[in-house]
Amino acid sequence: MSDFALSVPPGAKNREIEAATEHQPRARAALSAALASGPSHAYLFRGPRGAGKRAAARAFAAEILAAGADDPDDARRRAMLDPSPHPDLVWLAPSGAQHLVEAVRERVIRAASYRPFEGGRRVFVLESAEAMRDESQNALLKTLEEPPGFVHLILLTSEPAGLLETIASRCQPIEFERLPVEAVEASLDGAPEEVAAAARLSGGDVELARLLMTERGREIRDEAVRQDWKAMLGAAERAGEDAEAAAREALEAEREGGVKRSARDLADEAKRAGRRRRTELLDLGLALAAAWFRDLAALAAGAPDAAFNRDRLTELAAQAVGLDPSRPRRAAEAVQDTRRRLDLNVSEELALEALSVRLERTVSDAVMRRPQSPK
Repeated sequence: MSDFALSVPPGAKNREIEAATEHQPRARAALSAALASGPSHAYLFRGPRGAGKRAAARAFAAEILAAGADDPDDARRRAMLDPSPHPDLVWLAPSGAQHLVEAVRERVIRAASYRPFEGGRRVFVLESAEAMRDESQNALLKTLEEPPGFVHLILLTSEPAGLLETIASRCQPIEFERLPVEAVEASLDGAPEEVAAAARLSGGDVELARLLMTERGREIRDEAVRQDWKAMLGAAERAGEDAEAAAREALEAEREGGVKRSARDLADEAKRAGRRRRTELLDLGLALAAAWFRDLAALAAGAPDAAFNRDRLTELAAQAVGLDPSRPRRAAEAVQDTRRRLDLNVSEELALEALSVRLERTVSDAVMRRPQSPK
């Protein structure tokens, strides 16, 4: 057994890990084994959004820091706070749509060469690691290849494909699965029917479930139920413009700080950030519309217990009267096909207009409101 494992009181080192990975048995087993044998220098926590990667990373970091502390309980307590005052825990989240290049260089790459302020270890956590530009990932590579012995890096990602293979291959993977509906429900507060709907519509993503229970989330659901593509597109465009402006501001600050970047590169990166946000919101709206059609098919087939929109069963039942279940199923397929088209960077306006035509042919106006074409 390593000195690391011996330095933590028996039974203490897994308490936070067990709580953070209650519904992630594979991740719990891997992290517990790592603590028992001595943690590696780099980990890649990968899995769907809202699966608990952030909480698990904080608990794992707390145990690593507690192992080398004079007062393990106090070190663990401070590391578990968010934000954490522990000087040897560096937690880096993206600024806007992407990590700033200089932030990765200063707060991770350069800081990794400094010895611990207390205890014997330092932990660096990078949320949304896929949001690092290639420049940042390439710069981080040497730190991953030859880190000081006291450094541990934890990268979190919901989109592993966004990471360079050279980065991913130098990290030990920790796998996270989608959370079960019951776990998502337990994390939400509100009316039971709305909680049940948000948990099912989120696909195991706690953060998305919480969004769906906000005023904006309810608006997005309403637009999806009405198939109000014009309103959906307008909201997505406004969100994209805000994201582009925020990204431009952050990139300009980087350039003023000495990061070399042409005006054209800056404009292109800001536009990409805006488009990504716009597409994300459109995709969410379309996913909710597809779920509505799926629920209509379930109600039409006499299976209301299979519906996701648990808080709108009365509305679903009214629309499902006399409806051939195959029609909403085809409508759901048409919506899902449009989601795939958006992944190919097609024009959102044209894609939604084409979807409107397909749905008009698929679902009768006598049964369901005719989708609105964007103008």
